[in-house]
Amino acid sequence: MKLTPTTQKFILHWGEMGARWGITRSVAQIHALLMVSPEPIAADEIAETLDIARSAVSTGIKELQGWGLVRIVHQMGDRRDHFATLEDVWEMFLLIMRERRRRELDPTVTILRECAAEAASSKTIPASTLKRFADLAEFMELTSRWCERSQSLSPAGLKRLASLGDKVFKLLG
Repeated sequence: MKLTPTTQKFILHWGEMGARWGITRSVAQIHALLMVSPEPIAADEIAETLDIARSAVSTGIKELQGWGLVRIVHQMGDRRDHFATLEDVWEMFLLIMRERRRRELDPTVTILRECAAEAASSKTIPASTLKRFADLAEFMELTSRWCERSQSLSPAGLKRLASLGDKVFKLLG
């Protein structure tokens, strides 16, 4: 696959952002390549296009499949697996949010609740620390509930909700 300067720029940037989000650069670049590709791509073509090791592509594809962001596509006359990503960015956002909630928010809420309970029964932990645990737990629980509720929306419904943001900010501002 031949990349244009614009697609190269996007793939490189997505890789940099992925690294900041806790995803390896190569995994994020594989995802970016699949997003800009008009057709599903075989793993060897991904490796060649991005100039990364075939093993890194296999690992990256497995990670993206674990997130639900990549699926296998079979093509007539070609025995290789080809890979494609979701086309709907709102659906992609819902999947990422669900996984981040499961992997990050929920365990953090559990630990914060435990810390708040332990701090409440301790005579040595300052009241300010107890309040901080309680405030953090409340914030994380609200965030987790918002994520949970948003999961019930369709991608179009989530887009409508996000579009209401300007109206809500004007109402509150």
